[in-house]
Amino acid sequence: MESKLFNPNHSTIEFEKMQLDNQIQKDQIVEETNKQSQVELEKPENGLKGLKHWREDLVAGLIVSLVSVPLSLGIAVASGAPPIAGIISSIIAGLIFPFLGGAYMTISGPAAGLAPVVLAAIVALGHGNMGVGYKLCLAAICFAGMVQIFLSLVKAARLSAMFPSAAIEGMLASIGLLIIAKQIPNFIGHKFQAHEFFGIISELPAQILVMNPKVLAISAVCLFILIGLSQFKSPHLKIIPPQLIVVFVGIAMGNVIGLDPNSLIQIPDKVLSGVAFPDFQGLLANHALWVSVIGCVLTLTLVDGCESLATIKAIDKIDPYHRNSNPDRTLLAMGVSNVCSSMVGGLTIIPGGIKSTTCILSGGKTLWANFYNAIFLLIYLFLAKDLINMIPLGVLAAILMHIGYKLCAPKRWARMAKIGWEQLAVFSSTIIMTLATDLLWGLLFGTALKFMLTLVFYVRNDLSILVGYRKPASKIALIKLIVNNAKRMFSNPVVWRKTDEKDGIHVIYINGPVVCFNSMAMNREIERIPANVQKVQFFFGPGVALIDHTSVTNLIAFSTTMKLRRNVEVELLGFDLMCRCSKDEACMRVANPLIQSKVASAAA
Repeated sequence: MESKLFNPNHSTIEFEKMQLDNQIQKDQIVEETNKQSQVELEKPENGLKGLKHWREDLVAGLIVSLVSVPLSLGIAVASGAPPIAGIISSIIAGLIFPFLGGAYMTISGPAAGLAPVVLAAIVALGHGNMGVGYKLCLAAICFAGMVQIFLSLVKAARLSAMFPSAAIEGMLASIGLLIIAKQIPNFIGHKFQAHEFFGIISELPAQILVMNPKVLAISAVCLFILIGLSQFKSPHLKIIPPQLIVVFVGIAMGNVIGLDPNSLIQIPDKVLSGVAFPDFQGLLANHALWVSVIGCVLTLTLVDGCESLATIKAIDKIDPYHRNSNPDRTLLAMGVSNVCSSMVGGLTIIPGGIKSTTCILSGGKTLWANFYNAIFLLIYLFLAKDLINMIPLGVLAAILMHIGYKLCAPKRWARMAKIGWEQLAVFSSTIIMTLATDLLWGLLFGTALKFMLTLVFYVRNDLSILVGYRKPASKIALIKLIVNNAKRMFSNPVVWRKTDEKDGIHVIYINGPVVCFNSMAMNREIERIPANVQKVQFFFGPGVALIDHTSVTNLIAFSTTMKLRRNVEVELLGFDLMCRCSKDEACMRVANPLIQSKVASAAA
């Protein structure tokens, strides 16, 4: 999409409108801040100090546990693992995560987003033998946990910020499509031969002819109820989660229709007999598996890390106490939890968005809610096993397909298209590559495409400025320009910063491209901002050729967060002088060639 030329009047009016809206919101924010001043002084803490909130956390843990049962069982089935593995994962996460911390309101456990990764690993490592592949996959999960522990110790969590937003969104959307496709067999009550996305889709017409009408009826009714309930914002749904409602509807329909036992959850009579252990010996002895294992570990580590850190950021935004999670500490907690979970037959563990949101809406205040959730799950496992075994697999398929649809809903595609064609290209290519290969290659391909597109915008912008007074004399000069621009995309764009203690203003002067690939440097600059400042000013100099979508989103989020949590005003000076690549507020900005060429000519 060609960037529109800068219109000073239009931009100024638009900027003033934004300022007016911000001023109106500012009064509301100040009022809210004053009301919460006492609360802010006594933010609930984790650890022993958090035990004084045991009543609220106990109630939240109970409600979350009712959501955890169907989700954990469904994720285990979707992963190709025994159903009990999902419950074990949630229990281990709840018993470990609260003591390691890193977050405040997140409920950790097995993740639907990692189910396609685990299933692919089990199939690949076991060469089709799910029982053998499951035990080998447990060893890979253990190794992935160890890698996460190492990465947390070297403070590598911030590396996740380098992945572009569109690629991350594409990864999540492709996970949604994979979840939907791989739940189709349980949804219609008939096994498929294929395990890959396109194989399942091509096999679907033939399998529909031999589907189980009883299973399909229960699955369809439960999915319809979930879709219907999601349209209502009733406060009663905070107390009785929709997932729990469809579980009881499914159990009732299963008893009336008379489902075959093979269409129901099957947890062994002796719970501990269902516990499996990782097969390290089989994994290390077979050299032919080593390449596959390395790929599984990298994929699990990358996807687990990215989704975990994205989830805690999202949950922080709705935390009523405005507390900040520690990414590296969270990564450490996830690593330890994954190692422990894999040793007793559990799956990969990450913070869960649905359960964490349920915790907040239920009044939870600390990570002890996660601990109580685990205790309730232990009670269910030993005292309500017969009831759990009455849950139809089709119900779990409906729950997971509803989650999958939320991840890949058409509105996500429309949102990317609205932001800009380059974001839609990265988003779509990530999805296509993921479905054709796997999540690791899909994310890497999307990131690489984002780098190439950003570099093209950057070089084109530079050339439009250089024309007229210092045009590249040869192809070699053009290549040097491209290489130098590529290097600058990974360099710190901040030239200098200073703090005026008298006026309480912190100034950050930027004179280079602001993109996701140098976001770590920008994050470090933000971390240096003194706590006692009243205003933060970002000056965007003439050397800022572009600000990509990921960085624009981060700047907007930072401005909002500073107002809400510290009542600090953030000014983006020069930001409004850049050309938008679309009408969306979060779109990429590129420098105005007319303004920059005048500044550059004067400097020359």
